[in-house]
Amino acid sequence: MAVRVSSKIWREYLFNKVKSSGFGATRHCSSAAQTPIAPLPKKIPHSSKKGRLFTGTAIGLLIAGGAFVSTADEATFCGWLFSATKLVNPLFALLDAEVAHRLAVSAAARGLVPREKRPDPSILGLEVWGRKFSNPIGLAAGFDKNAEAVEGLLGLGFGFVEVGSVTPVPQEGNPKPRIFRLRQEGAIINRCGFNSEGIFAVAKRLGVQHGKRKLAETSSTSSSSNDEVKQGGKAGPGILGVNIGKNKTSEDAAADYVQGVHSLSQYADYLVINVSSPNTPGLRMLQGRKQLKDLVKKIQAARDEMQWGEEGPPPLLVKIAPDLSKEDLEDIAAVALALRLDGLIISNTTISRPDSVRQNPVAEESGGLSGKPLFNLSTNILKETYILTRGRIPLIGCGGISSGEDAYKKIRAGATLVQLYTQFAYEGPALIPRIKAELAECLERDGFKTVQEAVGADYR
Repeated sequence: MAVRVSSKIWREYLFNKVKSSGFGATRHCSSAAQTPIAPLPKKIPHSSKKGRLFTGTAIGLLIAGGAFVSTADEATFCGWLFSATKLVNPLFALLDAEVAHRLAVSAAARGLVPREKRPDPSILGLEVWGRKFSNPIGLAAGFDKNAEAVEGLLGLGFGFVEVGSVTPVPQEGNPKPRIFRLRQEGAIINRCGFNSEGIFAVAKRLGVQHGKRKLAETSSTSSSSNDEVKQGGKAGPGILGVNIGKNKTSEDAAADYVQGVHSLSQYADYLVINVSSPNTPGLRMLQGRKQLKDLVKKIQAARDEMQWGEEGPPPLLVKIAPDLSKEDLEDIAAVALALRLDGLIISNTTISRPDSVRQNPVAEESGGLSGKPLFNLSTNILKETYILTRGRIPLIGCGGISSGEDAYKKIRAGATLVQLYTQFAYEGPALIPRIKAELAECLERDGFKTVQEAVGADYR
């Protein structure tokens, strides 16, 4: 029945999309064998060879998908769709890094990405801050800076998505080019500098999405369908984090963060104070013991003075750098415990250049390094922080994760949740189900029944 309905939807959908020379979403697909092909328009909007190649590949994938789904169940077809996205990766590699990034965000915003219909392995489910996560794999801030693609990104199967960093006033960020690939090393250097549309634009967008997610929650409650796993976010399916930054020219950092809290916290399942980007002058100075303590107090007061329902205010986390001394970490841990911070994200990008990248000429570019070369450094900082906080504060491990084994190592080092970015930029949507399956295998292999059992296992 599901396949017959999907077939009808697909035929109508593909006909309309090809007729308008568009590239449509691939959520429900079926055979297009009997679909009449409308004549192509005389004028192709994108005349470049890369544009025609991308459009041709996309339409080819859609037609192939239509033929495939007529003989496959939904779960099998869903897996095929995620695998098929690997075919598009070489095309993105031909583009400038920032252009490719914008195209990827735009695709997710328009639903031109697969949607995960398969339930996550039960062993990956966990509860943090009173919120239920179907899995601990999240998308780090920096990918969807302006909250344009929340629904599409959550639909890919992430346990949570973090948007931002968002600044109070719109700003362009640093001059381009500002994103550089180190493909062989699986790394990226960026010096974007908090390019942001500003909190008012993001708040408006999140408000619309919030309403849609609430409607989806209501609809799913009254529906008998159990096709999708419903996560326990504030606004229905999916956990949403909002990462807040300061403007480059601001002289009052606390005021910037307070403004972000007042404008955006109502839409967030958790809030992040970013004091660790290396691309905003003076920002990392806020990680000092006194500076951080004063800042967190003001932000907590701003959050707590707002009116909240039974769920209470969103948890408040701080994102820290990997380039910290032992004394710096001790200060941060002391502040986190004293002020009862809800969590820490470890870590942001690094200004150091590990040996594995020094031979690459691109490594000489200024900015923060992310990806595989960051894994050991960020995991060591994670381990030290877990020990210093005595496991009393949830930690999110971020930096260099490219496999389920990497995610598992972060969890054993003290992370309750983990985040991806750079490897997702390289590998695309196919990375997500792969990492979840590998992580589940690691947990089962070592006899853990839940993710939470494995948190900090190496240091307990």
